[in-house]
Amino acid sequence: MGSDVGVDKKPNELIHVLMISFPGQGHVNPLLRLGKLIASHGFLITFVTYEDFGRGMRASNDSITSEPVPVGDGFIRFEFIDDGLKSDDPVRKDMDKHLQHMESVGRRWVRDALTRMEREARPVSCLINNAFLAWVSDAAEEVGLPSAVLWPQSCASFLIYYYFHHSLTQFPTENSPEIDIEIPTLPLLKWDEIPSFLHPTTPYPYLRRAILEQFKNITKPSSILMDTFYELEKNTIDFTLKLLGQTTVRPIGPLFKKTVSGSSQIRADSCKPDTECLKWLDGQPEHSVVYISMGTVAYLKQEQVDEMAAGLEAAGVSFLWVDKPPPPEHNINPHTIPQDFLDRVGDKGKVISFSPQEQVLAHPALACFMTHCGWNSSMEAITLGVPVIAFPQWGDQVTDAKFLCDVFGMGKLLCRGEHDKKIIPRDEIERCLREATLGPKAAEMKENALKWKVTATEAIADDGSSDLNFRSFVEEIRESSKRVLACANGH
Repeated sequence: MGSDVGVDKKPNELIHVLMISFPGQGHVNPLLRLGKLIASHGFLITFVTYEDFGRGMRASNDSITSEPVPVGDGFIRFEFIDDGLKSDDPVRKDMDKHLQHMESVGRRWVRDALTRMEREARPVSCLINNAFLAWVSDAAEEVGLPSAVLWPQSCASFLIYYYFHHSLTQFPTENSPEIDIEIPTLPLLKWDEIPSFLHPTTPYPYLRRAILEQFKNITKPSSILMDTFYELEKNTIDFTLKLLGQTTVRPIGPLFKKTVSGSSQIRADSCKPDTECLKWLDGQPEHSVVYISMGTVAYLKQEQVDEMAAGLEAAGVSFLWVDKPPPPEHNINPHTIPQDFLDRVGDKGKVISFSPQEQVLAHPALACFMTHCGWNSSMEAITLGVPVIAFPQWGDQVTDAKFLCDVFGMGKLLCRGEHDKKIIPRDEIERCLREATLGPKAAEMKENALKWKVTATEAIADDGSSDLNFRSFVEEIRESSKRVLACANGH
């Protein structure tokens, strides 16, 4: 649903919102979806991330430009922060130092950009960031601008981090690494069902520190926007609202499902998806294909890939398998999928390096989704009514897997994440594939998935819970913009 506020107005005549994203696919995607949605209601959005990620965005999409591109009743444009580091700079290999450097450069960039944009007659009225860039809220406060945060995970994960930050319950320690965690509104969580970054032995302590930075200044943003919907996490959202007091929690998802005129060409893919796979899916029977994707960060060991191939062949299911290239910084060889395996499965299987995931999951040929359970992928599966085989790796993925399987009732757990410390053997993969695609368990998962699909669709429809929350936020920006302009004019 649009607004007539921006109709026939030029970009510099619209309220200007500056959005700053952490440079990762799972962070950029939801924030860009939000940006396009806000723009469509008659705003000018300047979307910003770091140059390293921006190069891939521009290479795969001609619409990623500094010139305003029409979206609904508004516009969106892009700028990128150059961190000044060479590709082989040692700072890049030390994530603590790299994150500190990104903050230092980012703060200077924002300060200069706000001055420049005001000089260009398009002053900024609001800043919005996502997790890992908590300093944006500080930067906004320093110059007297309102801000908001888009939380890119579930409200359940948010609450777990909140409880950890404030030491409100017991969490695993070096002396007691395998204790259960009790948090109101959540099921009892085993030690390996909380975000893995919260474990004392996590190999990624810098990510824990980056995430928890947002909780240090959680009262500074006026709104915590969440890419979830109220009906999915009702009790947890209500409880979190009470905890935060004056800071408003607004579930506005699923963001990817909200149709915006003119926005389909504006995407943040770091490389071009293989759309030919959609033609292959067209030739498959309904509800027959297992879609396999581990997201953009997690990368399986070669031994696990070998077991996956053997399990797929033994189960006899049709499959579309996304086997992406390894991240360049990992300095490892790409996976090898044996040619004789592909020859034996023939037209029942297809392997690609990057997929148009939303279109794949919406395809009628899909039977289920073997996923790493990142929140973006989880929301897409929930919203499109696709049962999942949960193959979490790290972070909040293990928590999402718990909810998909045990709370939402639409998943089958294949592993428990990095704490398993094992390769999942082919016979377990075969058994899980069969159970998730045939028989009573598969039927139950599909039934529950379709129920959530209906509920998600209702949430984003006109006057649905997410739609009302979003419109309330938009009006908040409009009102705060009046105050910002009044202050700027000395009133």
